[in-house]
Amino acid sequence: MPKGKDFIEKTFEEMNEMERLKYETAAELGLLDQLKKSGWKSLSASETGRLGGIMNRKIRKQKESQENTKGS
Repeated sequence: MPKGKDFIEKTFEEMNEMERLKYETAAELGLLDQLKKSGWKSLSASETGRLGGIMNRKIRKQKESQENTKGS
């Protein structure tokens, strides 16, 4: 059985864009304490889905705003 990813605390400078987004979204959902204590594997399927859904929405919104600024 594959192991879940552990939570490795990094500074924002060490994170790539997706890691930052994931971390910020987890913070918005109030999951940081749980992640620091038990890692990413401690999230339930519901929490993981919610995190991914919000990240996806943010990514789409960001792409739309970039397309709108290019078209102007």
